[in-house]
Amino acid sequence: MGRTSVQIALIGLMVALAASLPNKDDWDIYSFHINSTVTSRYATTVITSRVANRMNESKEIQFHVRIPKNAFISKFRMFIDGQVYDGNVKEKEQAKRQYTAAVSRGESAGIVSSVGRTLEEFKTSVTISAHKKVTFELTYEELMKRTLGKYELQIHARPMQPVRDFKVDVHIQEKAGISFMDVKGGLSTNALANAITQILTDKQAWVYFYPTEDQQKACDSCSAQGLNGDLVIVYDVNRNSTLGDIMVSKGYFVHHFAPSNLTRIPKNVVFVIDRSGSMHGRKIQQTRAALIRILGDLAEGDHFGLITFDDGIYHWKQELVQATSENLQSAKTFAREITDRGGTDINRAVLEGTRMLNAHPREGSASILILLTDGDPTSGVTNIEQIHSNIRQAIAGKFPLYCLGFGYDVNFEFLEKMALQNNGVARRIYEDSDADIQLKGFYEEVATPLLTDVTMSYKGASNLTETIFSQYYNGSEIVVAGQIDDNNLDTFIPEAVAISATERRTFSKTSSPVETTDTLSENQIQRVWAYLTVKQLLQKELQMSGPEKEEVKKKTLELSLKYSFVTPHTSMVVTKPPGETTAVLHKPKEGKQASQGRLSRVFHSSHISYGAQRPLHHPGGRRKQAMYPASRPTAQLEDYVVDMLAGSPGGFLRTSHQPVVPLLQDVQILLRPTFEAATLAPRLHRFLIETNNSALPLCFDIAGHPFIKLLHHPSRELFVNGELNSVTSAVFKKIVIHFEADKHVEVDAKGVTVRVGENTTRLTGQDMITADSLTVITRSKEIDIAAGDTRMVIIVHEMAGEEFLWPVMRQKPSVTDLEGILALKPAGYEDVDGFPNGKKKIKDQEIAVTRTSTVDYSISPPEMIVCWLMAADSALQRPLNDFLVAQL
Repeated sequence: MGRTSVQIALIGLMVALAASLPNKDDWDIYSFHINSTVTSRYATTVITSRVANRMNESKEIQFHVRIPKNAFISKFRMFIDGQVYDGNVKEKEQAKRQYTAAVSRGESAGIVSSVGRTLEEFKTSVTISAHKKVTFELTYEELMKRTLGKYELQIHARPMQPVRDFKVDVHIQEKAGISFMDVKGGLSTNALANAITQILTDKQAWVYFYPTEDQQKACDSCSAQGLNGDLVIVYDVNRNSTLGDIMVSKGYFVHHFAPSNLTRIPKNVVFVIDRSGSMHGRKIQQTRAALIRILGDLAEGDHFGLITFDDGIYHWKQELVQATSENLQSAKTFAREITDRGGTDINRAVLEGTRMLNAHPREGSASILILLTDGDPTSGVTNIEQIHSNIRQAIAGKFPLYCLGFGYDVNFEFLEKMALQNNGVARRIYEDSDADIQLKGFYEEVATPLLTDVTMSYKGASNLTETIFSQYYNGSEIVVAGQIDDNNLDTFIPEAVAISATERRTFSKTSSPVETTDTLSENQIQRVWAYLTVKQLLQKELQMSGPEKEEVKKKTLELSLKYSFVTPHTSMVVTKPPGETTAVLHKPKEGKQASQGRLSRVFHSSHISYGAQRPLHHPGGRRKQAMYPASRPTAQLEDYVVDMLAGSPGGFLRTSHQPVVPLLQDVQILLRPTFEAATLAPRLHRFLIETNNSALPLCFDIAGHPFIKLLHHPSRELFVNGELNSVTSAVFKKIVIHFEADKHVEVDAKGVTVRVGENTTRLTGQDMITADSLTVITRSKEIDIAAGDTRMVIIVHEMAGEEFLWPVMRQKPSVTDLEGILALKPAGYEDVDGFPNGKKKIKDQEIAVTRTSTVDYSISPPEMIVCWLMAADSALQRPLNDFLVAQL
């Protein structure tokens, strides 16, 4: 709120350690990633932080995440000792009790809960066992709000130490087209500017922020503790004067209405300024400065009035006057002489401002009442409910009331309720050095009304979000969502009716046809509807009391639980079940997590089966001997698999029947000179399928070195195939993408070849090429590819000096005919007879399983994960041959 527009904050994960921390030697954040995807104004942000506890005892670490009140956390995951723990949204008190019980048992646990009613801060606390690593993955979603003609995506990074692997990735995709994009904030200047890469095409934009450890100490507010500042991505979309953009998917719609080329409506505005004793000092000084600047921005066609109050009322003029230069000069003189004294009679002051506006009706104008106060009512009428009733009756819906609460000790709930009851909003003004800029910034948001009495109507639709708006301001946007009856577009007729400066206008034509969108991820339109509905129910609940309030609260809670939104009524919690130790990890005893809108993640590990003894060799000359059976039936090879995670400090070597052996940085596995290649069994490549609850994932093996069908998107003519490596310990050696017949991308560990028609380009290092709806971006250890409505990132890993590839879906199309490994949806299974080991039931079929481990290569650096191994056909619920292709 301390900017000239409402900021869409995507605040990076901040680590704040109590008690014995901040001793950096106690803990280490060795990886910190923020990935934000903005598609059609809806932002999904994933924050991933990997932390190691260096102590010889368990340590509780608190993670603070500051996000805007308009955002909802929707997913929280922990990766501990190879086990994945998914968060579950629960009613707040229930979640808190469960977390407290887990911590008292000395178990690792995490909780995400809101702090305060405005959702300004979320917090997780996790107890990490001695010398263990934990990965935290936090996701939140937000419908971005347009303010002063732009959207702002703000990242505040303060990881408390320089991080070796620090990345911020932002991808924006807008069907309407991006009119401009810029990167601002303290993290974009001076020495850090070189760490930013920004790319803009017609409908897509990318921003990458990859500062080195030295650069993380170089910003103005940075120090030896690393980054501490903002990265702000600013953009807007193309617009015109029609009904706007309407996106439809699976029976839900979202309508963005922001017509341009409208004539400004003259306004009538009354400022009601608190001058009570509590405003003493900097508050009153900043209020005077802001008011003088605001008066200078009034247009000559505007009319205005000034009221100051303590336990009495003081007018500059008894009635509204025109904003002539003479009147403005006189008003500024009045503002300069405002001093603090006395009590706080809010009721009388707001009623007087209402009287002035009601006494000055002007056809073709828009009226606004703005209250600034820092305290509770202390004189006159002090009963809050009575004040609300008095003001609601006096305003009677004729104009909006905006309430600005100055400082942290203001009764913000009182102001927020009063504003909402009168078609306005409340805003907290933070008592910082730029408070006068905050005040002026809010005024600029409402300074230029373009439409009044806006009514949005949708024939053939139901379950609509708010459809009536008192005013539409320049640079803002109206958003409505709902359900289309019977999913029938033929009977769906949207329309907007409003009063402009000159006439009553009807908007009935969209800038693009109303059609099913293919640019949003699965169920995203439905999630936007749920997001808006929950947000507006929370506002409605604040205005009510008694049984009506409880009914709205119940509905809010139901939707929050259904869509896994962390709201003031819910928390997200992850715990280990009672009786378990940190060495034996099973799924939590929590209920199922909502899975709407989830993209399936598929992991892979390369496995080697040896028929002889092999030494583990370190370049320094030290050797460790690892013994494995010389023979083993092929059908049971998975029991003696070697998982390697080399080239990464803290990696480890594991077999299912041997203890974990720590690996040094450059450990290599060497074969005896007498070892013959012919003794190698067919190489097994292991894939994982994520589950749709907190259970262990499923895994299956593919033998040999076939070509894999990674993705086939028929309606987009998109084919993605990968070649597995059959000689080294690598995973994919090559990935090929065919798109729209004439576009081909071939990726290997050394670079990317792009062929468009007859033209061939080789990309290496930091490079980019775009052709129509195909964009390929290469950077260090990652290749970012966008093909129509599909986006994937190919990660380049390195193991023992060998580089290999692994693809990760970042945006999956919302269609039903996708095929391939990357198109797999989360799996679902049940324990047979309630016992976790031995067998699982999938779609009424009992399947033999083995508990084992593998490596998740979809993240960097990779991490070990536990899974249930079963036959490929059983895990896929289809013949494995359906996922193999004859050639790339």
